[in-house]
Amino acid sequence: MPGKMTISEKILARHAGLDEVTVGQIVNAKVDWVLANELSGVLAIQELHKAGIEKLFDPDRIILVPDHFTPNKDIKAAELAAVFREFARTHNVTNYFEIGRMGIEHVLIPEEGLIAPGELIIGGDSHTCTYGALGAFATGVGSTDVAAGFAIGEVWLRVPPSIKVVLGGKLKGWASAKDVVLTMIGELGVDGAVYRSLEFAGDGLAHLGMSDRLTIANMAIEAGAKTGVFPADRVTEEYLKGRVSRKWRAEPPDEGAHYERTLKLDLSAIEPVVAKPALPENVAPARDLRDVKIDQALIGACTNGRLEDLRVAAKVLAGRKVHPSVRVIVLPGSQRVYKQALEEGIIGALIDAQCAVSTPTCGACVGGHMGVLAKGEVCVSTTNRNFVGRMGHPESKVYLAGPAVAAASAVLGRIGTPEEVVG
Repeated sequence: MPGKMTISEKILARHAGLDEVTVGQIVNAKVDWVLANELSGVLAIQELHKAGIEKLFDPDRIILVPDHFTPNKDIKAAELAAVFREFARTHNVTNYFEIGRMGIEHVLIPEEGLIAPGELIIGGDSHTCTYGALGAFATGVGSTDVAAGFAIGEVWLRVPPSIKVVLGGKLKGWASAKDVVLTMIGELGVDGAVYRSLEFAGDGLAHLGMSDRLTIANMAIEAGAKTGVFPADRVTEEYLKGRVSRKWRAEPPDEGAHYERTLKLDLSAIEPVVAKPALPENVAPARDLRDVKIDQALIGACTNGRLEDLRVAAKVLAGRKVHPSVRVIVLPGSQRVYKQALEEGIIGALIDAQCAVSTPTCGACVGGHMGVLAKGEVCVSTTNRNFVGRMGHPESKVYLAGPAVAAASAVLGRIGTPEEVVG
């Protein structure tokens, strides 16, 4: 009889063809999907060329999304995108998402039904851990590992220890999933889960929709985690309806599985918070930061660019104007999100509030384009990182928050709470 295993351990064991695995064991696992964007992808393509490899393990199991410096911000970005595009065409990659038919990868890929519970995904982007929201083991890897994945469909992984995060209760008021994950990181620290799997559990899961789960799993890496995994349940099944038609196999944790530690969070006690520069662990209540003036607010990206997030922002901004000293950039996570937001009148409300709405892109989040900060500027952002120089000049500052706080701050001209704007 195999030993008691966590979700991550069971997924890795199955993909390695083993009855069981133990923490610290190195496994050679077959992957279900290999993901790359135009930055990590071009480096992987170069490695394939160096090795003389001309055939991919399965063009139907590779996902290529140009989203970081696209639409191309300069000649260098255009050249990268051209290499990426030609690779996809040459190898008949099924899931290549061109500009206009794409989105920010971590919003687009679940939306397209490309991930199912129990699957193993590696990606050339650290926030590949987002797909753990669907009960998959998903993790970011380097471009050399992406190249190996392209070629043979396998990856070497060390089985991580697991930390159990028990979520109880139900969110109240304006508190959101972003506040949950920032509060969690504030307790764990940015190195509190290094090479661990964060495994979520508790009765609070029933009150978290898939959009919430995707936001939380997206930022598992900000605590240093290898991945963040939710169990597949009714919420998962409902989300997969009409998206995933293939058979899938969820891996629930075994009763008695070993966890390195357990962290408990009461969702009903969570309030809107902000992560101060320059680490996601520097968490404080939004109400305590009202003296922080801002120059820019960014709403969207892969952490909070889903329709539910834009609805919240529009609820705060509708019928109001952005503060005269503030500029607001809105990044819908995908073309589908953009279109739905248009149909619901959300985009109109945001434009009337004097927000600038962009095509889906990672540009502003990574300090590439569409919102780069100048020296001394301050931004409140719904993105996932606030490191020094992350969004522009090394002397700029980024405060991380959920869409309600970001929208309220945009109206107030300083960090504030939605209660101050809408009550």
